[in-house]
Amino acid sequence: MSTGDVFERCRLYTAVDDAKAMGLYPYFHPIEETEGTEVGIGGRRLLMFGSNNYLGLTVDPRVKEAAEAAVRRYGASCSGSRFLNGTLRLHLELEERLADFLKKEAALVFTTGFQANLGVTAGLLRRGDIAIMDVSNHASLYDGVRLSYATLKRFDHGDVADLDRVLGACEPGKPKVVLVDGLYSMEGDLAPLPQIVALKERYGARLVVDDAHGVGVMGEHGRGTAEHYGCEDGVDVITATFSKSFGSLGGVVAGPREVVRFVQHHGRAMIFAASMTPAAVAATLKSLEIVQAEPDRRRRVHANADYLRRALREMGYRVGEGGTPVIPVYIGDDVRCLAFWRGLFDNGLFANAVLPPAVAPGDALIRNSCMATHGRDQLDRALEIYRKVGRMAELIP
Repeated sequence: MSTGDVFERCRLYTAVDDAKAMGLYPYFHPIEETEGTEVGIGGRRLLMFGSNNYLGLTVDPRVKEAAEAAVRRYGASCSGSRFLNGTLRLHLELEERLADFLKKEAALVFTTGFQANLGVTAGLLRRGDIAIMDVSNHASLYDGVRLSYATLKRFDHGDVADLDRVLGACEPGKPKVVLVDGLYSMEGDLAPLPQIVALKERYGARLVVDDAHGVGVMGEHGRGTAEHYGCEDGVDVITATFSKSFGSLGGVVAGPREVVRFVQHHGRAMIFAASMTPAAVAATLKSLEIVQAEPDRRRRVHANADYLRRALREMGYRVGEGGTPVIPVYIGDDVRCLAFWRGLFDNGLFANAVLPPAVAPGDALIRNSCMATHGRDQLDRALEIYRKVGRMAELIP
């Protein structure tokens, strides 16, 4: 029986202590040093295959120097929100360059990618609107829709026929927005954007694509999943983050000028949040320059991912087939997944254990992500660890 104390649920929550007691707690391990592809943890050196640093720009000397120069000129913080005193000329320059890069009329940068999604959903939608979501969308999209009080409807992951069913059942005349990830960060697959664009146009809906993991690595020029599929004009609004391919921290909403202006003045995640720091803005500007100037980074990250994915599959693992830098290895059972993660970690490989609700029940997985800067020797070392641990766990022959 409840005591009426809100802290009671905290006392009853023992999952973390239980996992730690078994030596199977995979989260919040402090990284002591990093070179990007390898990190130091607990005095040991591990291969890093759990980072979203897809293009290796987090530790690029040019990016670090740009951040340092911005701190020297502007200080460590803007000490306020964009709305009041926290807008630098650097923010405006980044917005102009991102709008041009993403081929949208305007762009607005936020302090994090999470806040960018909150800003566009909670800022744009109203009670009575209909938000139609892929069940595997990022939590920030779900949270933003809940804050908006719009009616939430969901369709099965990547299932265009189910999206057609949901759209067809919506009340005619109601404002409708379809929201999807471009590249799904756990499954590593892509939203079928050409078919989604066709449906949203048939039913008179709008389309918002959170391409946090796609921008920078997908498409010939790195503009993301819509460029990859050749349907950029059909995507009304793109959101993205700078903590993946851009080696920094922040987020962006890009779309029609009037939409961006509306979100700028109605998105609480913009109005009431401290602005991106000068260092983060400058680092993102430099990274954007490198993304545009060095397309070989995209070719290398995909070549590395193809090599790792193919070899894991040949070993006998059930591997995601998304064709992206994100490679899930499906384990299934939660405890078995944690034990397998521990085996990888103890043998020198840092990857991510992903459990429900981040994935569907029974689909616990190890999330691997490749970088453009991984060497073939590092990929082969990772594969040897997978071979050793997989045989010990009786997951592969």
